[in-house]
Amino acid sequence: MEGAPEAFGSPYRLLSAAVVPRPIAWVSSRGPRGENLAPFSFFNVAAVDPPILMIAPVGVGDDRKDTPENALATEAFVVNVVTDDLAEAMNETAATGDENEFERAGVTAVEATNVDAPRVAEAHVSLECTLAESMEMGGSTLLFGEVVHAHVDDDLLVDGKLDVTKLDAVGRLAGGYYASTRDRYHLERPP
Repeated sequence: MEGAPEAFGSPYRLLSAAVVPRPIAWVSSRGPRGENLAPFSFFNVAAVDPPILMIAPVGVGDDRKDTPENALATEAFVVNVVTDDLAEAMNETAATGDENEFERAGVTAVEATNVDAPRVAEAHVSLECTLAESMEMGGSTLLFGEVVHAHVDDDLLVDGKLDVTKLDAVGRLAGGYYASTRDRYHLERPP
């Protein structure tokens, strides 16, 4: 079967099922809508120098979610990396409602070091970001954050560098499906 994205259901369904696994940004923020903790799988690294991350929450204008509203107001947010031991807690924060997501998920909010936002104390990697740029594209508000401070558990480090074989990150597939990075293999890059 071939055709425009709509031929396969909604473009969202096609993209979220075909572009897998997607890393999950578990974003903590503070602002006019209070403290917030929410997962986003339309997320990735956007640049290295300066180090820029991009998240794309659905919603623009009056329909924006708490995370982009807070990030736009304070120009700060924290991306907490979701690992296997935190997957269920992350999933709890995907619920809609006015309750405190940190409490709902049973995780601890602690102050970030360089930005006005909380971070998840239990996260093995947290990346503090200042808002570098934002833009509305279609039905999403894209947030580009410059990483200004990183928190990495010492257990994940080898010679001062993060060892990917020690970080059991979780990625989003589609619907209720997720993937861990437990099954790893290595390929040498060709010269």
